[in-house]
Amino acid sequence: MSHDRGAIGVLLPCDIPTADLIPFAREADAYGFDELWVAEDLGYRGGLAQAATVLAHTRRIRVGVGLLPAGARNVVFTAMEAATLAQLHPGRLDLAVGHGMPAWMRGAGAWPQSPLTLLREYIHALRALLTGEPAHTDGRYVRLDGPRLNPSAVPEQAPAIFAGVRSPKSLALSGETADGTLLAEPVTPPYVRQALHSINPQRPHRITAYNVAAVDDDPRAAVAAVRPALKALGDVDWKPHIEPLGFYDELAGLRHCSAGADAFAQAMPEQWVEQLSLSGTAAHVRDRLDDLFLSGVTSAVLIPAGPTPRASLATLAGVL
Repeated sequence: MSHDRGAIGVLLPCDIPTADLIPFAREADAYGFDELWVAEDLGYRGGLAQAATVLAHTRRIRVGVGLLPAGARNVVFTAMEAATLAQLHPGRLDLAVGHGMPAWMRGAGAWPQSPLTLLREYIHALRALLTGEPAHTDGRYVRLDGPRLNPSAVPEQAPAIFAGVRSPKSLALSGETADGTLLAEPVTPPYVRQALHSINPQRPHRITAYNVAAVDDDPRAAVAAVRPALKALGDVDWKPHIEPLGFYDELAGLRHCSAGADAFAQAMPEQWVEQLSLSGTAAHVRDRLDDLFLSGVTSAVLIPAGPTPRASLATLAGVL
């Protein structure tokens, strides 16, 4: 049930109890969310396995995988998996690839010396493979001597390829090579406008934006619900997201002075929390979504915050 200007999706929490995974997906489908995105965070569940499961147990909702780290997956075998899902569930799959979190990827032994070079080579090869073309490349990281999908394995509609990126150079690469850009939370209109300036798309380009979200008739209860999910924001990796809002230095200073991430999250001023999340009454969150769509977002993905994922999903459905 998309707004006039864009689609509304929801993220399947990476730590959702196993027994709730399929019911959450089915309920998101039944409520009318346009999209359901699954994450591949290190140590949790695999992105393609989750996508296969929720696609098989839902009837119409579009499923995005966001994101697959290029350094961890051979591009030919990624194409085989994605093509299979796209054949079985035509028109319902989006695929985001990216660098992955540097600390995670280093810990997994999969961080390249040049992440930008790898991502460029990877997206070009993945696009060729998913459309049934032979892939010839002698790149720095991706070296392929003509592999291709068997004609019987090529989907009629290839999934859209998103780049999950954040630095100006990687955003520009996304605009050059990908069908869309996946922006991780927090995503605000000033950040979207700055990102689009770097992306500089030369053809139709989708912007999917993640945001922690909570809906409650009591706005302060909604703000309290999202606070714990914002505890990482004092780290330097989030500077590009917050700097356009004008208070990054203050936020980083608060993080430095706080006795741990949890204390930092609790000490953040309510005004900051409101700007860095989609929290409040359903009407207020709808207005915030409209602001995102006006700034250039084509799909706003809500990350459920609250006591249980399914209860949070039910309240988030109030914005549809």
